[in-house]
Amino acid sequence: MSDEEIKKINKYNIKRRLKQSKMKRKIRHTQKRIKTFRVLLRLFLIAALLYLCYHVIYMKSWRLPQNTFSSLNNPALKISNNKIVPSYKILAAIRQIEIEDKAIFLIRTDEIKSSIMKLEPIQDVYVRRFWFPARLDIVIKERIPTILIAPNEKVEPIGYFTRDGKLIGHEYMPLRANYKTVKVLAYCTKDDDYRKWDKPKLNFIKKLAKVIEYYSDEDIEYIDMRNQGDVYVKLKSVLLRLGPVDEINFEETSKRLSRLPSLLPQVKLLDKNIKYLDLRWDKVYYIKLNS
Repeated sequence: MSDEEIKKINKYNIKRRLKQSKMKRKIRHTQKRIKTFRVLLRLFLIAALLYLCYHVIYMKSWRLPQNTFSSLNNPALKISNNKIVPSYKILAAIRQIEIEDKAIFLIRTDEIKSSIMKLEPIQDVYVRRFWFPARLDIVIKERIPTILIAPNEKVEPIGYFTRDGKLIGHEYMPLRANYKTVKVLAYCTKDDDYRKWDKPKLNFIKKLAKVIEYYSDEDIEYIDMRNQGDVYVKLKSVLLRLGPVDEINFEETSKRLSRLPSLLPQVKLLDKNIKYLDLRWDKVYYIKLNS
């Protein structure tokens, strides 16, 4: 091979290597530009996402209106499951609470709950928060009435005892819903003030009513406990006179009441103006007629 041919071959190889080097540099520059573009794209997407989150969080639909507690007709407020406490009393309890300028899911509801819990008939409160639009649903759980208190049979009840033994005053009377209750006639006397009745006393009254209704198969209209030494019970068909009744001698009282299934049919057959059926004694009963 001649020198000329060798020079040509070397020159060709140099050109090819230069060309390959340029191609490699071009590829590296392209890869670098792609990498830079990807980084910039990520930064842009992150910035756009942060911007979107910021505007979503501060949307008005996430926030309660400042007048939420100003009216019962406000669509941002719903009060439900209250049968005894009027909605306007619940609204009055929370009217002074300031609405925080925050998204609904960041607002604490402790103050709302504690304010409503100050109302005596309320046993518990559940505050539910909803989004889009922001609104509150206040679900009320009330104490269940069991014993109604009245001074006499002609007057409407002036208060009631709840299942857990709490006395609720006339402010929430009359009851707006039907409950299975026992009406008791009682005074605020020094010897037996119904305001001082404890839970055992209330349980005894409920127990007495249950036994009487069981044996008579009638609903009780009222239990007259104004004189603890001489208790009367009004059934639909007749007035019962039980005499002294207490938890200690309850078995004796229950034994006397057990005669009602046989006595009541006889009483109903009498075409007389009966004042009361006297059950103060174990083996003897009397029918007192009106004079």
